[in-house]
Amino acid sequence: MPRRDSNTGGSDLWSSTLPLDHGGAQSDLGDQSRPFCTRNRDDHLPALLMLSEKAKMVDDDSTKRSGQKPSFTELNDLISSKIGGKVIFSTDDWFATAENLIKAEEAVFEPASFTDFGKWMDGWETRRKRIPGHDWCIIQLGAAGIIHGVDIDTSHFTGNYAPKVSIQAANIYQDLPARRGDRMGQGQNMEERKMIDKLKSEVIDLAAMLNGGICLAYSNAHFGHPKNMIGPGRSKFMRDGWETARRLDRPAVLQADANGILQVPGSEWAVFKLGHPGVITKVEIDTNHFKGNFPDSCWIEVCRSDDPSFDVPRTGWKTLLPAKKLSAHNIHYFTGNQLRSSGTVTHARIFMAPDGGISRVRLWGNKQVNSVL
Repeated sequence: MPRRDSNTGGSDLWSSTLPLDHGGAQSDLGDQSRPFCTRNRDDHLPALLMLSEKAKMVDDDSTKRSGQKPSFTELNDLISSKIGGKVIFSTDDWFATAENLIKAEEAVFEPASFTDFGKWMDGWETRRKRIPGHDWCIIQLGAAGIIHGVDIDTSHFTGNYAPKVSIQAANIYQDLPARRGDRMGQGQNMEERKMIDKLKSEVIDLAAMLNGGICLAYSNAHFGHPKNMIGPGRSKFMRDGWETARRLDRPAVLQADANGILQVPGSEWAVFKLGHPGVITKVEIDTNHFKGNFPDSCWIEVCRSDDPSFDVPRTGWKTLLPAKKLSAHNIHYFTGNQLRSSGTVTHARIFMAPDGGISRVRLWGNKQVNSVL
């Protein structure tokens, strides 16, 4: 049952009972008066967004003219419910709930769909406001991070779109220890040494989106973006992976080498910046859901770069995983002697040949603390 909250504004985000308007005056809402949502307001918020109708949306004129999306849309969507984003609070969900804002899928329109409250919409739609204040919601991001851009989509809202929007963000920590002001130099106490030892010994997915990995560049993303490969969990369907178009330079008759790997003239690739510099000890390639369109083979190159920018390193690439045969709808593990020693690395380049789809790539290894500034 969708939630139906009060048609009010409010300034005290953390009180259990919010005022009915910004001035604190009570309003007689009649049948419109309904309780606020009952989400747990004490949830830990590694990051928080508050949306309101205060500032005009600014269109990117150059993007509008070219019809191309801005480059920041290639980065990870930190707010997506796919990676754990969730709505903590919203002032009003009369026609359509705020949870629709953080869906990973594109918004759809169903002309014949109605609910008891009115037209069904695949977005966030409040009732028409008849009291002072504005509508807003609080969203906990799925992963804490640095926001480089915001995509506000009013698809299918024609006579009922919000004319203005503003966004506020915060990074909230719980139970931070007191900061010591009498420390100089780089001395370490026993607790800090144990933490560093743990970081060095802990095996994590260095490329994972939730660990800070990002996709920097790719050759083709016709059916699915390569950044999907570093998402959490196994993919739910093909669209939740990286899938390229069929290459048009494939030979008329395919031939294989002694290892069964097809000899084709081209390949597709995607470059990732790891969330942490580290030493990769295990590789996982998952072709889940790709049955008639999985790649014949894949290989991985890595490099180390001290450049903190999002530029793709031009030199220093070396092979981590030589070309390996893949199979349909399967997880492939590579470790030990199957991997070449590469030392501490910061970037990875995934190749597939000739084309097809990979749902997930995991690069398991150990963080190297302070190895790259």
